[in-house]
Amino acid sequence: MTTNTIARSAFHPALAVNSIRNHITVILGMDNDQYPLWVALFTNHVKSNRVLHHIIKPKNGLPKPPSTDDEKELWETLDATVLQWIYSTVTNDLLENIVETDTTAMETWNRLADIFQDNRNSRAVTLE
Repeated sequence: MTTNTIARSAFHPALAVNSIRNHITVILGMDNDQYPLWVALFTNHVKSNRVLHHIIKPKNGLPKPPSTDDEKELWETLDATVLQWIYSTVTNDLLENIVETDTTAMETWNRLADIFQDNRNSRAVTLE
């Protein structure tokens, strides 16, 4: 069976998720300190659905790019699915800060990390 045939015939588990809020019950917002909890729940979910590489670069570098049209289509579909999961688990205020046209799930994931990790020092001062 060729990779092309596998891409067409295989149903990816990430595509079976009907409601992400059933799996990630924390809604991330700018005014709460739940980023570490949200990250833990989200990364666990993407690992269990075999799409972690859509938000976190593998330790050995970038994954091999899709070589066929079918593989590229599946990759784009999975990336859009992960992006929808991110969008569905953040508040509207935060969503307005992270939504961009023609972006990937990894770019959005990194944008969120920048928002929350860059604010870490100012948040610590505020808490003190």
